[in-house]
This record gives sequence, C-alpha cells and structure tokens, in this order.
Amino acid sequence: MAEPNNKRDQSDQRQDKSQGIQFTKAFSARVEEIVGRTGSRGEASQVRVTILEGRDENKVIRRNVKGPVQVGDILMLRETEIEARPLNRKGRGNA
Repeated sequence: MAEPNNKRDQSDQRQDKSQGIQFTKAFSARVEEIVGRTGSRGEASQVRVTILEGRDENKVIRRNVKGPVQVGDILMLRETEIEARPLNRKGRGNA
C-alpha cells in the first residue's frame, strides 16, 4: 500500500486557505405559484416567483426549478433578468 504524501496534502490545504472561498451575489425570491412540470421527463417544475431584493425587487418572473418546491419557499437566484419560456399546454403532436 502506498502511503499518502502528507507534505503535499498540507500544502494543498494551506493554498486553499490562502485563496479563500468567494461566493457570487444571489437574490432571494418567494415562490408564488407552481405552474407545472417541465423537462424531458418532468424532472423540473416551472414556478412564478416574486423577487424580494435587488434591482428587480417586486418583479414577478417565471423560472424552472429542479427538486422539491412548494408555494412560499424562498429561492436564491444568481440572476433575475432571464425568464423561462411558458409551458405549452398543447402537447407534442399538436403544433
């Protein structure tokens, strides 16, 4: 069995600490309505959210969310300018 190189592991840890962790700015948004399921297998939900802070405060936009979500949840959005396309209710064969 090979022994781990402790000197290298320690230098990597020091390097990570010296660089620090930087987070991007995120804006909170409250889920107002669940519009429906989207994605090729229905793995995402389309929701309408109200932006709670930032430049677009009080703006209502439509977003796609992956994972469990319910009305009243707070989402953290990295950007608030792009809106999801509306869901088509016609289905695949009816253009």
